[in-house]
Amino acid sequence: MAPAPPPDLRERVPLAPLTTLGLGGPARYFVEPSSTEALAEALAWAAASGVRALVLGGGSNVVVADAGVDALVVRPVLRGIERRPAAPPEGGRAGEPGVDTVLVVAAASEPWDLFVRSTVSEGLAGLECLSGIPGTVGASPVQNVGAYGREVAEVLDEVRVLDRRTLEECVLSVGECAFAYRDSRFRREPDRFVVLAASFRLTPGGAPTVRYPELERTVAGGGASPTPGAVREAVLALRRGKSMVLEAGDPNRRSVGSFFVNPVLPAEEAERVVARALALGVAGDQAAVPRFPAGEGRVKLSAAWLIEAAGFRKGERRGPVGISSRHSLALVHHGGGRTADLLALAREIRDRVRERFGVTLRPEPVFLGFQDGEDGGKDPIGG
Repeated sequence: MAPAPPPDLRERVPLAPLTTLGLGGPARYFVEPSSTEALAEALAWAAASGVRALVLGGGSNVVVADAGVDALVVRPVLRGIERRPAAPPEGGRAGEPGVDTVLVVAAASEPWDLFVRSTVSEGLAGLECLSGIPGTVGASPVQNVGAYGREVAEVLDEVRVLDRRTLEECVLSVGECAFAYRDSRFRREPDRFVVLAASFRLTPGGAPTVRYPELERTVAGGGASPTPGAVREAVLALRRGKSMVLEAGDPNRRSVGSFFVNPVLPAEEAERVVARALALGVAGDQAAVPRFPAGEGRVKLSAAWLIEAAGFRKGERRGPVGISSRHSLALVHHGGGRTADLLALAREIRDRVRERFGVTLRPEPVFLGFQDGEDGGKDPIGG
């Protein structure tokens, strides 16, 4: 006997108001489960009904197709924060540097920045560099979110998930999450797990992480060693200066933040990009091309620099969409547009950067509805 539909199941629910872009069509079905049991029941109904189920969090890193999403869109409402003592990590002993930590467990639907603010206010170091990022706690391991020299994977202890194959809860270690730069097992296997909660190993009274050059310069004027609170305020100020904090009245607020990921290339390929920039006259010397060591003989380039060097300007518009006036990595919806307009601009940027520098920029957001939508069955900005 097939499971009964969820009692709060709705149809043709607009998704644009649930995203920071404000674009896209409706969900065929929509549900907001407030417990793990209700979530499992909704997923069981979808599987028995032959309906694909997709998970939506805070909507800050999502692009929805204009045709909508021919699926059950599940928007969990799972709240709660718990703090408990942490056992020393494997091989560590209490009293050693970095070992005297606590675990803070946050449910998936907790707003990310409010969670970060609460940890900083409690004197816990570890998340201060990730201040101001929109979205939810549950999305943070999916994207392995990072900013200003820190990635979520560095402070995660474990992730509690619902395995969609068995509809049972399980716990994944950091190693099992297979984290990479702005990537994870959750992103590579989107139909396998739903994040229920994440545990973070934080340090009471610890020193903040200050290793990103721009952040170092910002906090250097403070004189004394910065506190996590001071670093949080510095990060928020930097993000506001780039319209990377969601604030009413900001003309750049309708975006997904950085639309493209900074490319990480083998060192020899990165040097070819530098040589190309010199040959094109867009860089006066090698030092003018931003690049950063990325480990294992690889180099991270600045996608923002490549976009501007390819001839795009901050504030440039294509009708209802454009490039943020404060950060060239953010594509902005100014109102009255369609997802197709945004994707056309993204393709234009991707193609020109590839033509000039031989680098294909990879999009950062998650795309919903394109498997059956008007843009075809693959990542609309792929290839």
